[in-house]
Amino acid sequence: MRSYGIIGGMKKILLVEDDQFLGSLMKNRFMKEGFDITWVTNGDEAIAQLKAVPHDLLLMDIILPGASGFEVMEKIVAEPQVGSTPIIIISNLGQESDIARGRELGAAAYLVKAETPIDVLVGKVREFLRV
Repeated sequence: MRSYGIIGGMKKILLVEDDQFLGSLMKNRFMKEGFDITWVTNGDEAIAQLKAVPHDLLLMDIILPGASGFEVMEKIVAEPQVGSTPIIIISNLGQESDIARGRELGAAAYLVKAETPIDVLVGKVREFLRV
């Protein structure tokens, strides 16, 4: 059974977002909501973080520098120590083919940024983590 990265009862979230404004906005909001959040800006950093520290949830963009979010998901699935981390995709890619690919790679949810206000995102995360 996987041990979750709860520090003092806080759920650990790894945010993978290369947009500085949006990443900062999401990090600050989730911190205010009582989550322990780590923010990285590319897929390689995400893999390193997931290997180093267990997280309860991964919030991931798809369009990233270097490897895409889909490529990161493929690596995560292949790595036993990080493969069980649930993933919520938050991306501007909203075509059915993108959503289908995300689901095929194991995403628990796929949210389109332009259609998902921060309050809705926080609510989805709370619902998913049951907090």
